[in-house]
Amino acid sequence: MFADSLSSRVFENLAASSPAQTLDCFGGYIEILSKHSDFWVLRGTVPPGSAVPAHHHPDPEDFLILSGRQQVLVSDGDAMAWREARAGDYLRVPGGALHAHRNVTDEPAVDLIVTTERLGTFFEEIGRPVTDDLQPPTPQEVAHFVAKSIEYGYVLATPEENAAYGIELSGFTL
Repeated sequence: MFADSLSSRVFENLAASSPAQTLDCFGGYIEILSKHSDFWVLRGTVPPGSAVPAHHHPDPEDFLILSGRQQVLVSDGDAMAWREARAGDYLRVPGGALHAHRNVTDEPAVDLIVTTERLGTFFEEIGRPVTDDLQPPTPQEVAHFVAKSIEYGYVLATPEENAAYGIELSGFTL
């Protein structure tokens, strides 16, 4: 954390740094790279064949696609549309905007994410440590996710809304 809010700092090769742990956040993996009172820097991975369901929250997120390809559901005027994002592309999601990610390729899609301390803390609180034998979430883990979502204003689209966007919430029932 900066002692002086006017301080500047270079984060050398932050995208390649090793996180303390990797968290399964119900659709994607999050690695916390840097924590500050104004922002957090994360590395997010959408594994092949998986999706981060449609959702919105009050916090903005910025994504720089580091590797792979993914489809992102974003507002296109009055409608929602899937757009392809590739390595080098940048995605800005304002607070309150509905969005989703899905990876229909056979390679992981990796993003550098800059967001608020609040949303970073949400990920820490709902994330499950990734292990070699990671199982689908238990009813207790889903209940914890729902309680924290309400607390943080994180709103997951309904299964029907996700299905309308082509996202199946298999193994995840609210």
